[in-house]
This record gives sequence, C-alpha cells and structure tokens, in this order.
Amino acid sequence: MRTSAVEREPMGQQTGSPVRLPEPQRESPPWRLPEPLPGGDLQLAEQLDLPPALLAVLRRRGHSDPAVVEILEPAPAPPPEQHFPDLPQVVARLQRAIAAGETVAVCGDYDADGMTSTALLVGVVQRLGGVATAAIPSRMEEGYGLNPAMVERLQQEGVGLLVTVDNGISARPALERAQALGVEVIVTDHHAVPAQRPPYLALLHPALTPAESPYRTLAGVGLAYLLARCLCRHNPAALASSRDLFCIGTVADMAPLHGVNRLWLRQGLAQLHRSSLPGLQALIRSAGLAERPLDEEDIGFQLAPRINAVGRLGDPQHVVELLTTTSQQRAMAMARLCEDLNQQRRDLCAAVEAEALALLEADGPAPGVRVPPFLLLAQNHWHHGVIGIVAARLMERFDRPVALLAGDDKGRFRASVRAPRWFAVDAALQACGELLETFGGHPAAGGFTVACHRVACLQERLEQRAAIALQQGESAVTVTPEAHLGLERINKAFLKTLRSLAPFGVGHPVPLFWASNCRVVRQQALRGGHRRFELTRGEARLPAVAWRWPHGPAPQQVDVAFRVAWDRRGAQPQLQLEIEALRPARQEVALHKQGRRYWCSSREGGIQLRNASGECRMVPWPLPGEVTPDAPANAQQQPPLHPYVRQLAIQAATALGLAV
Repeated sequence: MRTSAVEREPMGQQTGSPVRLPEPQRESPPWRLPEPLPGGDLQLAEQLDLPPALLAVLRRRGHSDPAVVEILEPAPAPPPEQHFPDLPQVVARLQRAIAAGETVAVCGDYDADGMTSTALLVGVVQRLGGVATAAIPSRMEEGYGLNPAMVERLQQEGVGLLVTVDNGISARPALERAQALGVEVIVTDHHAVPAQRPPYLALLHPALTPAESPYRTLAGVGLAYLLARCLCRHNPAALASSRDLFCIGTVADMAPLHGVNRLWLRQGLAQLHRSSLPGLQALIRSAGLAERPLDEEDIGFQLAPRINAVGRLGDPQHVVELLTTTSQQRAMAMARLCEDLNQQRRDLCAAVEAEALALLEADGPAPGVRVPPFLLLAQNHWHHGVIGIVAARLMERFDRPVALLAGDDKGRFRASVRAPRWFAVDAALQACGELLETFGGHPAAGGFTVACHRVACLQERLEQRAAIALQQGESAVTVTPEAHLGLERINKAFLKTLRSLAPFGVGHPVPLFWASNCRVVRQQALRGGHRRFELTRGEARLPAVAWRWPHGPAPQQVDVAFRVAWDRRGAQPQLQLEIEALRPARQEVALHKQGRRYWCSSREGGIQLRNASGECRMVPWPLPGEVTPDAPANAQQQPPLHPYVRQLAIQAATALGLAV
C-alpha cells in the first residue's frame, strides 16, 4: 500500500478548460538506481519460489534469509504478559468491573484508529456481559484527547473506571482531575511518552516493551485488540470480529507492518470480507467492494476515508454505533451517513484545494520565479476537518512544507502542517513556539493554533527556516527504484506472487520497480489531475496510470518507475502499472569508478564500455561465470574477466536495465 495520506478521487476523462496553476520547479525528479547485487545471491530466488526481481527488492531492504521467510510466514505472537508489565493488572481490573456491572467508559480519538479502538473495546466488554459506554471528544468543539470536562461529565454519570484508547498519555490535566474525583484510569496509547508521566492506574504502551518486541509497533487499535484477546481467553466468542476492526484501524493509522501488526493483519485480511459485524458489512457494500477478500488498499482508499469523514465532519459516536450495532437496519443507516459525509469531505477538499491554488496564483511569485520555500495559506471559512488532507496534496504537488490555516470564532487560526522529508515540522514549530498558543506533531506533520496578528511574523520565520533547508540542497526528491523489471515479465502470475509478500504499508512498502526504454503508445489526461498511459516494450503491452500527475505529456521513449497493482474498476480486475516517475529513455549511461568516467551502452550479445579516450571494449552479458535466468548455455564456457572490468560491467548492466 502507498503510505501517502493523500486520498485519491475518482478518475475520468478531463473536461473543460484547465485552470492555469503553479507547478513544481523540476519537470522530473532525479533518479538513483539500485546498487548491483552479487549474482550468485539471486540463485536463492528459485529455492524461495520468488522471481529474481522480488528477491532483489528484499535483499536491498536488508533482509536475510530468515527475515524473508518471516515476511512470507510471520512467527506466532509471544505471550503478551512478558512484554507489557501492567497487562495482568489491567485485565484483572476490567474483569472485576465486568463481573460487578460497573460502567466502563472507553475514551478514544476522532480518527479511524481511535474510533475503531473505541468500538472494539466497547463491543468486547458488552459481549462479555459488562456495561460499556463510548466517549470521544468533538474535533470542532473540544479538540484532541481526554479533557477535564469529559472526566467530570463521566464521573457525574456514575463512571468509576475509564480506559483511554489511542490517547491519554499526554492528558495530564484530565488525569489529574480524574485522580481528584476518584475515577480510575487505564491508559492505552502509542503516542510519545512525556518525561514526567501523568497519574494513572495502569499503562499499556508499546514503548514500554523490550526493544525487539513484536508488539513494539502497535497502534491504538492494536493495543485495544491485544487487551481484548486477553479478556476473551476463556470466552473466544466474545472476541468475534475484533480482528476486523484491528485491520481497519492499523491500516488507516499507517502503523509499521512489523511483528504482530503483520501477523494479525495477514490473518485478518483474509477474512475481513466475511465480517460478522453488520455495520462493517454495510460499509463494505456502500463502498462498492465486491464479495472478495479485501486488501490493505481497499481499507486505505475505500473504508478508512468513509470512517474518517465522520470524525472530520460529524459525530464520531456514529462510527462507534455503526461498528457495534447488531441491527442490520441501523447499520445501513449509519453506513449511508458515512457515505454522505465522505462525499461532503470530497467536495470540501476540492473547494479548499481550488481556492488554495487560486490564492497561490494570485499572490504568488511571477512566472519563472521559484515557488516560496514554505507555503502558508489562511482563510477564515475553511473547514478544520479537511485542511490536513489538502495540505498533504499541496505538499506532494510542490515539494514544499505547507500550512493551511482555518479561522475560529476567537480571533485565532488552527492549522494543519504537512512537509516533505527534507523539512522537520516538529523542530520548526518548536523554534517558533513563542508565536504559537499550542502546537505539536512529528517531522512529517503537525498542527498549531496562532493568534491572527501573529500570522505574518510566523510565515516569515517559517519561510526563512525552509529557505535554509533549500539552500543546503536537502529538498531534492529522488526516484529510487528497488529493482529492474522488464514489461515482458509482468503478468497476473507475477502479481499473485508479489501479493504473497503483502500486506504492504509503512516499513514494508509496495516495491518500486523500473523498466528501461519503453514506448508510450497512448496517453490521456483524466479528471482529478491523473493521467493514463499505455506502454509497450517488445511484445509486452501494459496499461498504466499516474495519480495526480503534475508533469504533463510524456515523451515517446521513456524509462518508467512504477508499482504493479490491480485495477478493480471493471467487472474483472485487470493488471496495471501505477507510475511514480518517467524520464526520457537513455541509450547510453555514464559511470564513475575510481576517479575515471566511462560511457556504457547495450549492444547485441553484451555491453560496450567506452573510456574518456574513446577506447571501446565489448563485454559479454551475462558475464562469464554468472548464472542468470536468461543466461545462454555457453555462458559458463567463456574466459573470466579482470575483476575491475567485471565490476564495471555489473554496474553498467544495472544502470542499463540488463540486471535486476
């Protein structure tokens, strides 16, 4: 699965006159092709039943033989009590609450991770015979996380035990208020642990597990599922469909796919389409997903946006009701609400993005002048629930950090910030902290609140900081394919084998391949800024799509960086390439080795090497002594090469697309 948070919109042929919009500075980012691999290492591909290109990807990611096997067959989860010190205490306290009929309040967040975590624990407690209520703050009125007013309200309603999910570790005022009121709090969270921890009864946090623990990368919903598994050891029926919610929350939160995340997601995806939850079935149907096993892309681009739309624009309690109701009729009503809000979210995103681009065009630099180093745009009427999505789109479009600010009724702006790899959001906000009322985040994203009269000064400071990063040359986005894959090797059987390495996500992305010297026989602009292509090489002919493509028409002969995926828009799924980048095809490549420069090109039967003096040498390919999938029968009979020439030829073969 792609790890970008930018949500795709429906495709279609482009209609009407396009608005003139500012574009990124470079027409195409530079490429860095993979380093050569030892030829003998790829012989392991046959033993593991993997195409050489896939094994090459795993090798370049640093995976040893045991690690490759672990990807194909994840190891069972160890006993969690050995990894979470407070887990026995948490389970015992919840079991007492269930047996005594105490009301347990589950306090989550308003994103997909928090809402699925809340629904998961509420459902499990209820199926075990207990009493549970969901408590999620309003994005618009209360903001993120547990707050003192929520604690006071729950205590007045008779709640004596509160469990946070996907939040709580930094909610010191709320936890101190709970302590004063005699409300016990179990915190389950995966966000940064503060140096001084707030008061709580017990804590489940992946950062407290051993360094190599398979539980180390759990998101909020993963901790909720872990706790549910322990509560249901003697009543497995009560755990029904909890793993389905784990799958949705884990993918939606882009949790790293290592350890138990990978194990449980791999098990859960195979059964997700058969979920016993009426609400989840209704959501799947409303998304138009066929009755087939779902994958991480279905969650990331279909189910999660519908759930998140409710947290962005509506009441998160509706998602909890959707995912806990036993009524088919109520489930369909809640699914329709998700669908309506998701459409509203799309419309709002389109409107905010169009207005933001219009502001950039009206107030931005003159033609030929660089895009500002930091893009900060503010409008009072923008919706707080969608500015993060639009900021991410603009960031990807311009390769610039972006802050979109939406006004409130108190003379302030609330902002969402997104940034490329070369700019650290958290450090920048920390450096501007005296101008901000509140702020937080991590290197790639963050948020802040700022008074209106300080926006201009803040913009100047952020632009200065981004300009320094640009001057240091840190902004160069590089296309980094992981292996060469000729178009003739791509078919449904290859894609099936590729999917054996799934699920893909953070820490284990979908492989990026490249193919050399392909011919573009057809291309077409589509609605939403996408572009469709048809590529050929020899007898191979494949469709391709480039999502949110900013570079315009492609040349006729190209090298292409791509991922291989299913196009499921028709009655039958079809194979297609998802293009990351294109560049004009190169018939000759320049290499540097030990202070010397060489020009290399492919010739029939081998590789021509030319030095700076114009002297040429033909080297056979495959090399003498090499065993490759395409090696001729007489390859072993040729004399060996000098090690220097041999290494140069291997580098040339990799750069020319003759080797994986």
